[in-house]
Amino acid sequence: MDADPTAAAAPGPDPRNDADAGPDPRDDAEAGPRRVRLVLPGQWGPLFDTDPGAATDAEGDAGADAVPPRVLVVEATETFSARPMHRAKAHLWLSALRHRVAELGDRAEHVRTTTVAEALAGRDDLEVVDPPTRTLRELVRSASPAVRILPSRGFVTDEADFAAWVAGREGRLLMEDFYEGVRRREDWLMDGPGPAGGRFSLDDENRNPPPKGATTLGLPDPVWPDEDEIDDEVRRQLDAWEADGTVRFVGEDDRRRFAVTAAEAEAALEDFVETRLGDFGPFEDAMLANDWTMAHSLLSVPMNLGVLDPRHVVERVLRAHAEGDAPLASVEGFVRQVAGWRDYVWHLYWHLGPAYVTDNDALGAREELPAWWTSLDASEVEAACLSESLDAVRRHGWTHHIQRLMVLGNWSLQRGYRPDQLTEWFTDVFVDGTDWVMPANIVGMSQHADGGVVATKPYASGGRYIDKMSDHCGSCRYSPTVRVGEDACPFTAGYWALLARAEPALRDNGRMRWPLRQMRDLADLDEVVAQEAARRMP
Repeated sequence: MDADPTAAAAPGPDPRNDADAGPDPRDDAEAGPRRVRLVLPGQWGPLFDTDPGAATDAEGDAGADAVPPRVLVVEATETFSARPMHRAKAHLWLSALRHRVAELGDRAEHVRTTTVAEALAGRDDLEVVDPPTRTLRELVRSASPAVRILPSRGFVTDEADFAAWVAGREGRLLMEDFYEGVRRREDWLMDGPGPAGGRFSLDDENRNPPPKGATTLGLPDPVWPDEDEIDDEVRRQLDAWEADGTVRFVGEDDRRRFAVTAAEAEAALEDFVETRLGDFGPFEDAMLANDWTMAHSLLSVPMNLGVLDPRHVVERVLRAHAEGDAPLASVEGFVRQVAGWRDYVWHLYWHLGPAYVTDNDALGAREELPAWWTSLDASEVEAACLSESLDAVRRHGWTHHIQRLMVLGNWSLQRGYRPDQLTEWFTDVFVDGTDWVMPANIVGMSQHADGGVVATKPYASGGRYIDKMSDHCGSCRYSPTVRVGEDACPFTAGYWALLARAEPALRDNGRMRWPLRQMRDLADLDEVVAQEAARRMP
């Protein structure tokens, strides 16, 4: 274990290592020494090391009249070595950590070690905001039994809110109902007792295909953060770890495109509100090969890193609407993603437990993930939509939600990829992937492996949906209207093959009766099933 006091980047002697430095003003003679605040992955912003109500400066750091805690920042290689991680994700995580150490200055105790447990062993002076994952919660409680646990942060709602909501319900825990409850409690987008616009969801106004003939939405490029010497240092560190076999990476790491500090995140939020929020709603489901960001916010990364408070994000977007700078449908759709879906899947992570990923396989999905998929190698993938989406993951570690759900997830669902492996894959290769965010998204929403706990039906489609919502099919060697033969779209044929395979599990689902009836009426169903069983590369 290697303590690194120089990483605090503060001039002069370190008072922690100076016997003559005198008493620390953070120590209270009556209450005993002030505890050291431990921050863990996903907690690399002021929200987690500066308590609510403390005076702060423009960057969100504690002001001179506050008494902020010391902060233990553990840089453990196990964070990056457990499974092959996208190189860009590793860069973002390590850059966020080291940028926060630099910002904290003398407050930071930066410890470099192999495991987090090594850094915590023997410590009886720690406190921590309850971490967002089971692994981290179990780790801090076992490695440092004397640790003081503070209530969780980083979400709009807390565990008590969700528990109260669950206690008052019978039957399924629908996201729509949870979201409505959040809106009512917070008085967000409400018009008296009812929702603004007359409905809690304006999703039907937010399903536009891309403009006909367009290759981009024509919006300004997002404002990317400026890299600095810390980013250079991070690249050298990742190179060294990879060279000595400590870690394995997939994907590329070009320039950093996501915020890793509170100041960068605030700039990214303002840029989104000013240049893309208005178009977010209408085109949130659209795809264009030459526009990888479209009108999306790119804020999931800083929120999941812990450098951007989602409540602040929602309130900023609501202010834009109140000031007449953003239409209701766009604002509602965005608020639903942040205060609805994001909080909902975090609460389900705890509510459904660890067996949710390992024990759910309602559709009998047993296929191992192929090597070309796990290595992000789209070079031999001929289906344009899948090739572009997989290559975007390789290049950026990110795609927007429709590419995840209706291209990558749709393909995986049709091919019967194992949902537990797929959950790990999405967690590892997406720069906003975390252990808490992916289970309900993949096992539930994308793969329907839970049999309907999260989604009422499988999110599967043929090529016609992709053709409608993108410009991919025009350049593709496959035809979205063909299901048999050399030109058969692997999504169109794969859709019918999926229904044939999963019919026993789906026949009692009321929303699937018509699709299953259509499937049974196909004269060439056996040929379609045989064709797709033999297909290995799309």
